[in-house]
Amino acid sequence: MKEFWIYTALRAVLFVATLVTVVGIWLLVADQVPILWAVVVAFVLSGIASYFVLDRSRDAFARKVQARAERASAAFEAQRSKEDAD
Repeated sequence: MKEFWIYTALRAVLFVATLVTVVGIWLLVADQVPILWAVVVAFVLSGIASYFVLDRSRDAFARKVQARAERASAAFEAQRSKEDAD
């Protein structure tokens, strides 16, 4: 579960940093910032950046989920075999 929270926190930090950057650049170019569009642009850019920047965290999270799914599947099969034997 730790990997989930680390990955989620890193995604949030990356989004906030991207949003601050987008708003800052937008203010340099224009007098006002349409916040909805700034959020949309930041969301898209942070999503693309997270694919490359957060690769290790995402892989660690995926490995944890895979291991947990394999354990649950093995426990399910063991229970099923036990019930079939009865």
